[in-house]
Amino acid sequence: MTTAITDGVKITVETQYQPEYSNPANEHFMFAYRISIENVGSHAVQLLRRHWHIFDSNSTHRQVEGEGVVGVQPIIEPGQSHEYISGCNLKTDMGSMKGEYQMVRLMDNTLFKVTIPEFYLVASYKMN
Repeated sequence: MTTAITDGVKITVETQYQPEYSNPANEHFMFAYRISIENVGSHAVQLLRRHWHIFDSNSTHRQVEGEGVVGVQPIIEPGQSHEYISGCNLKTDMGSMKGEYQMVRLMDNTLFKVTIPEFYLVASYKMN
């Protein structure tokens, strides 16, 4: 589990290799990740956009940007959290992801960025 706090927003990430959706012979490795976005600040915030950096262990780097997360732009009140599960495919059995969310503080419409800490995607058989 990986955690970071930026401007009153706590991001926690857990990952899991998905062997049933992977095909190593065809360089297809599927990973799921669960992200919890907790508002530990004192003002409501809304997640507007995401920006990911995805790295394979073969030095491939790609970026993914878009609105919201899994189709929503959640408003998170102080003391509340939003959790979602998504996935990422790699061409290798190890890699990493990191990024940022663009958020707005609803009290004064201040835009700010929240760091998504780097986390590792590793096939379970590599951990033995």
